[in-house]
Amino acid sequence: MRQVGEITIGDKSLTEKVKLIALLDEDEKNVVFKMIDAFLTKKKFKEFFEQQLAS
Repeated sequence: MRQVGEITIGDKSLTEKVKLIALLDEDEKNVVFKMIDAFLTKKKFKEFFEQQLAS
């Protein structure tokens, strides 16, 4: 069996990142997507509250 080296996705395009995520097993994909959802939700809440404070 061939050993695969470490992959750093920081310098990959968005398309390449999505392709790499697609290679993960289902549990790992779910963790990645839950983290993304959490960050996006946090960003939306922050924007909402900033708008409310500005009003």
